[in-house]
Amino acid sequence: MSADAGRRCMAGGCAVHGRSTATTAPGPAKAGPATKSSRRARRRSAALLGLLCLLPAQAYADPFEQFGTAMKYGLPLAAAVCAADQDRLEDFAVRGVLQAALAWGMKEFFDGAPISRRPSGEGKGFPSGHTAAAFFGASDLAGKCFDDRPEAGALAYGAAGLTGWSRVHAGEHTPAQVFSGALLGVSFGAASFGIGSEGVSFSLGMRF
Repeated sequence: MSADAGRRCMAGGCAVHGRSTATTAPGPAKAGPATKSSRRARRRSAALLGLLCLLPAQAYADPFEQFGTAMKYGLPLAAAVCAADQDRLEDFAVRGVLQAALAWGMKEFFDGAPISRRPSGEGKGFPSGHTAAAFFGASDLAGKCFDDRPEAGALAYGAAGLTGWSRVHAGEHTPAQVFSGALLGVSFGAASFGIGSEGVSFSLGMRF
């Protein structure tokens, strides 16, 4: 009997001269330290890319005020890119919507009160929406994307702090209104509601 006749391969195994041998498909390779490290690097790069995309603006605007406006959108956008890469975008979106809704609701509720009066004399200044949005993005980045890179988290918080300062510099908010916005943003940005695969937690991401 020839070798071809003696060996008949079938799906799931081969019969060789009356003896059957099972074959199994190789399982998926487990993610090693190098794979995890590359994923972390990819998340950081994507987050920073989203941040840098919003930096250019009009040349005639006040540079410091322009920076604050860019960070209002850039920091949450960078955090959203990282959240999508980590499969927690739903949790991030819910927290972001609640933060924005609460900031808007507080502006409406306190409108007309002394605490809500802007330096320009206009109302609806409590809390600072720019500062709340910037600190929301910064605290999410620091606690969830840069949790093992405290220097990167400090940089994100620094950018958010400059955003608040830029609002005072522009005469749009008082320091108290900026501080309240920062507290609001951090409260929702550092938290995790546990939607999806994430557990309920609160992390500022500033472990030195």
